[in-house]
Amino acid sequence: MRVLLLGGTAEARALATALHPNVELISSLAGRVPDPALPVGPVRIGGFGGVLGLCTWLRDERIDAVVDATHPFASTMTEHAAEACDQLRLPHLVLARPAWDPGAAEVVRSDVEAAQAVATHRYRRVFLSTGRSGVKAFAASDAWFLIRAVTDPDPNTLPRHHHVLLSRGPYRYDDELALLRDHRIEALVTKNSGGDATRAKLDAAATLDIPVVMVARPPLPDGVTTAGSVQEAVDWIAALANSR
Repeated sequence: MRVLLLGGTAEARALATALHPNVELISSLAGRVPDPALPVGPVRIGGFGGVLGLCTWLRDERIDAVVDATHPFASTMTEHAAEACDQLRLPHLVLARPAWDPGAAEVVRSDVEAAQAVATHRYRRVFLSTGRSGVKAFAASDAWFLIRAVTDPDPNTLPRHHHVLLSRGPYRYDDELALLRDHRIEALVTKNSGGDATRAKLDAAATLDIPVVMVARPPLPDGVTTAGSVQEAVDWIAALANSR
């Protein structure tokens, strides 16, 4: 059985390790991050060219199933994979790490709404941890931003007052606590990515009574099968293999 694993996350790497070498697996990365952490086994890097290109690739490679373990906010890839698999009648699973409980956070639907919340509350010093793609919405803000991202944001999208911190998780609670204190942060803006790798910032913000603005996840395509853990995905693939 040949499986395409849409990856780029810690869960995707863990799933590749769990399946290797018993499943013929091809991992796919978008290629947006330089020097990415690579999973075991064969890896392809780059886009597919939309739904049509993905369908063609799946046929040419004789793929039997697709597991989407991309980031929860990689909604375009998730939508394309769901549509392609529906057209080709391929088994398709979305490995979606559980979302964080927002608790007292102000939940918004987009980066633009998050920027509006910052302006409404007149936060002056903001820890912006939505990734490089989320920076543009804050370009016109007068606040000061500590912007943490894996790669440099486009300089044309940066707000006037900022400091860019290039870093890659996982992060520890004590370090996040010190970061918030050292930069005198008044508000945290984050996406609801879920998982343990970057959760420490929420715990640190709670300790310091720092308000949180949280961008909600985009909804998954209708009717997709989901797994909430790597083990559930392993079990799904094993059941699929046994049914062949």
